[in-house]
Amino acid sequence: MARNSSLLFLALLTAGCASQRLAGSDLDRVARPAFISRIEIDAGPRSLVFREDDAYKNKLKKLEPKEADRRLQAKLTAAVSRFEVSERLRVTTFRQLPPERPWVDALDPARVATILESFLVEEVPANAPDYDLLARLGADTVVEFVIQDYGMRSDDGRAGAYMKGYARMFKINGRSELWRRPFQVDRVAEGAEHLDPFKVGKDPSLFRREITAMLDALSEQFAQELSPKDRKGSVVPEVGGEPDGVNRAGRELPQPTPPPEPTLAPGELPDPDP
Repeated sequence: MARNSSLLFLALLTAGCASQRLAGSDLDRVARPAFISRIEIDAGPRSLVFREDDAYKNKLKKLEPKEADRRLQAKLTAAVSRFEVSERLRVTTFRQLPPERPWVDALDPARVATILESFLVEEVPANAPDYDLLARLGADTVVEFVIQDYGMRSDDGRAGAYMKGYARMFKINGRSELWRRPFQVDRVAEGAEHLDPFKVGKDPSLFRREITAMLDALSEQFAQELSPKDRKGSVVPEVGGEPDGVNRAGRELPQPTPPPEPTLAPGELPDPDP
């Protein structure tokens, strides 16, 4: 719990300048939200460890920093897929929302993914979807999570995971925003425990655990901000169609077949120090 709390505190510190609080009165006027989570093209995972920090020069010996970063990046890609990163942020946030309107009337994620042509794909859409398509399903509002950059970086021999992006809630008709939360979580800037890139090269699950902790901390923050205490009551949906009484937005999409392990160039990163 303490680990997640520190991540949450950092996210709040680095994301305060361009945020917009969700008012209870605005949420009261939402009838049927649709949840979307996506990762922008070229967002990651990136390895910015060896090219930006010469502290590893002696350890790399004849291995070029650019090549070392390429190899580490392949390990990060294999550790956790982009699909899983985006879906965890969406699902974990939704699960923590209170069982009340408008959340209980949220669109089924399978229907959302199908109409946006992103159902059962490994690489979630990089470009912004056509939100107007969701109006055909009766949605009036979108809750969107966008990851713009994530991976590993290093400074003065101390490496760690990082992630940045934004979350927002907006009306489909007119695109007026009801809530916005930019975020940036950086374990290096936080002064967290060193995540040895050479150990990650041998055991990529170390990166997976770090990213998972970030996503869970962000989800907790988002769920709190999407649950304002100043509500007077929730509205009865006025849009057409029956509520998704069985299919809820928190239900995970069927997981795709895991991608094959990336083919690496001959040789690996050096072994970690004993």
